[in-house]
Amino acid sequence: MSVFSSKSFDGHETVAFHSDAKTGLQAIIALHSTTLGPALGGCRMWDYVDDEAALTDVLRLSRGMSFKNALAGLPWGGGKSVIMGNAKTDKTPAMMRAMGRFVESLGGRYIVAEDVGTSPEDMLEVSKETPHVRGVKGVGFDPSPGTAYGVFKGLEATVRARLGATDLQGIRVAVQGLGHVGYDLARQLHEAGAVLTVTDIDQAALAKAESEFNATVVGLDDIYDADVDVYAPCALGASINDKTVDRLRASVVAGAANNQLAEDRHGDRLAQRGILYAPDYVINAGGVIHIYHEGPNFDRETTFAHIAQIGVTLEEIYQRAKKEGIATHIAADRLALDRLNPAGHSAGLHAAE
Repeated sequence: MSVFSSKSFDGHETVAFHSDAKTGLQAIIALHSTTLGPALGGCRMWDYVDDEAALTDVLRLSRGMSFKNALAGLPWGGGKSVIMGNAKTDKTPAMMRAMGRFVESLGGRYIVAEDVGTSPEDMLEVSKETPHVRGVKGVGFDPSPGTAYGVFKGLEATVRARLGATDLQGIRVAVQGLGHVGYDLARQLHEAGAVLTVTDIDQAALAKAESEFNATVVGLDDIYDADVDVYAPCALGASINDKTVDRLRASVVAGAANNQLAEDRHGDRLAQRGILYAPDYVINAGGVIHIYHEGPNFDRETTFAHIAQIGVTLEEIYQRAKKEGIATHIAADRLALDRLNPAGHSAGLHAAE
C-alpha cells in the first residue's frame, strides 16, 4: 500500500496512521487542505476489506470535505478519519477515547465529528481527550435535519434547472435509503407534492413510508429502473456505476449520499445522457453548515437560511457547466478550487477531468 501513488491522494497535506493495541484502535486521519482553516470532517467506522480500502475511502472523503466546506462558505478546510472495525461489535468507549488522543496529537489541525458508524455519544468520549470535536452528545445538535433540508432545497433548484418546474407538485422522485436523512427528505418531498418511490433494507421504514407518504416500495436493485424524474441516492456511495448509470430513467440525480459516482467518468456519462447531476458534496452540505452554527448562540432561522443557499450554489455550478461545456461534477470542483486557491495556485489540487 502506497499513499503517495494512490489515485485518490490528490495533494493531501497530511495522512496519519495510528494503532492503539490496548483498545484495538486502528485509524487513519487524512487532512486534504487547511487553506481556509482547520480541517473538519467526520469519523467513519467501517469493517473495511483491507487497509487499502480504508485508505482510499479516507482520501476520497477528506477531499470531498475540502470542496464541501469551501462551497458551503465555511472557514474550515477538509479532513476525514476512519476507524477499521465493526462499529456494532468492536467499538468501545475506551477506543473512542483513544481516537480522541489521536485527534489531539494533530494539535488542532483536525476537528472531528460523527459519521457512519459513530454517534454523538462516541463524540462525547472523544471530547474527554480533545477539545477539537463537534456534535458531542448533550452539547451539539443532530445535523441530519440540516442535511435533509439542504438536499431538499438543492433538489428543488436542480429540478427547476433541468425540468423548468417551479415547484415539486407531481414530480416523481425515487429515494434510495430511508435513514435519518433519507426519511426526512421523503417527508419534505411528500409535503411538497412529489410522488415517491422508495427502497431500503429496513422493512419497517419502508412500511412507514408507504403508509405516511403513499410511497411505492420497490426492491433494492429495482430502484434504478424506476420511471421517475429524480433519482435521490441517500444510502452508501458509488450507486452510480458501470452497472447502473445507463439504467437510470430519471432526468435528475440529487441525493444525500457521499461519493455517489463510483468514478468521475460516471459523472461524464450522466452528462452525456442529459441527466443533470447535483454534485454530492455540494447538495449534502447542510449537515456541516448546521454543525458550524451549533453552540449556545444557535439560531435555527439563520442556520437554515445559510443551508438554503445550497440551491443558489448549485445554480452557479450549472451555469458554469453549461458555459464551459463540462459535466457538473467538474464545474463544482473548479468552483471549489477557485475558493480554495483565490490566487490561482493549485498547491497540488486539481479538478476531475
